[in-house]
Amino acid sequence: MVDIHCHILPDIDDGPESWATSAEMCRIAAGDGITHIVATPHCNDEFLYDRKLYGQMLGELYDTAQGNLGFSLGCDFHFSLENIRDALAHPRRYTIAESQYLLVEFDDYNIPPSVKQDLFSLSSNGMAPIITHPERNPVLLRKPEIVLEMVEQGCLVQITANSFTGFWGKSSQKMAEWLLGRQAVHVVASDAHDPEHRKPVLSEARKAIASFAGGEIAEALVTHNPAAIVAGKSLPYQPLCRW
Repeated sequence: MVDIHCHILPDIDDGPESWATSAEMCRIAAGDGITHIVATPHCNDEFLYDRKLYGQMLGELYDTAQGNLGFSLGCDFHFSLENIRDALAHPRRYTIAESQYLLVEFDDYNIPPSVKQDLFSLSSNGMAPIITHPERNPVLLRKPEIVLEMVEQGCLVQITANSFTGFWGKSSQKMAEWLLGRQAVHVVASDAHDPEHRKPVLSEARKAIASFAGGEIAEALVTHNPAAIVAGKSLPYQPLCRW
């Protein structure tokens, strides 16, 4: 399995505080059957994003994992005006592994009126937005049809793995299943932050998705599609969004 959204680099955001904690997360991920992780530090008003530094840290992360995992660099990209402007000026500064794929995280309290135009601007500049954990966003929970509109616009959707197992509550679980039932889920990732509460685990979600939508789709969402994203390729499983 491949995890494209994971806060595993230590002492840079609200993820692990030490290399020892990162090592424990790596152990858990490898034990779960994950073979590759995209390190995705935050880029928002609280945490600055230093692409060069984080890239240099990947080597130590590989050593920390004792060669049991592969790693790429991405970004948990907050959808702010400042970030959008910088991404338009530097289209590969925030994307996953220098590919076209960009993880986009919306504010919990506001989806800007210009969202469609801003997403179009990113797409027009060679980026492929992946909307992260919409099932956990309070605004989108109230108006899930907005997510379908984004998918119709060409965006991809990433659901948090443990949303399917109820970790984030019934509302988030129901929305994750709702989006899955409408073929509006393209990839599942852990969004892990630590080895205890928000673990880098995908197998439990794969099992839940298999029960809900079948094993073939479950495997596509945790293995084939995320692997294609890391490689900068088209998704092998491309669901046809339906209302």
